[in-house]
Amino acid sequence: MKPRLLQLLLLGLLLSIRSSGSAPLQTKTGGFVLQRDEGEVLAVRNGEVVIKVDPSTGSPRLAMGTQTLRPGAGIDVHLHEQEDEILFVQSGAGVGVLGEGRTPVEAGATIFIPHGVWHGVENPEGAVSLVWVVSPPGLESFFRESGSPPGAEPKTLSREQVDDIRRKHGMRVKPK
Repeated sequence: MKPRLLQLLLLGLLLSIRSSGSAPLQTKTGGFVLQRDEGEVLAVRNGEVVIKVDPSTGSPRLAMGTQTLRPGAGIDVHLHEQEDEILFVQSGAGVGVLGEGRTPVEAGATIFIPHGVWHGVENPEGAVSLVWVVSPPGLESFFRESGSPPGAEPKTLSREQVDDIRRKHGMRVKPK
């Protein structure tokens, strides 16, 4: 890669990371440490996503981030054609949908979703904060394409446009 292009890519990554005033701790092995308020922040239709780890930050085999769901917004029942996913409930409570089952979940609950399995989250009573991990990466690309940086004009996408972006990234929404 040309040095100038690499510099521009790195500058873009650094500008997209919300920082608490300190730079992420990076190691010689390529690892790094991000604090609670660091990561690539995106406003999405049901709340906020913060991408913490993905191929652009040096992780070719998995992606990880957080997602805060506004009260009642939930996550539509969908599946990933390629990615296995783990959802960890950090705070709040709701209902985890996995296959045909529905289970109450609260802070501390973990949901493992193999690729190809329908899943979602309902949170009718209040906000829910989740940690998500997918392998291989891919979910973060969906969030980048459908979301907006905070403070930017929110993307106004039709349901059909969102579904097209989902299909592009190997996701399908369960018909109602």
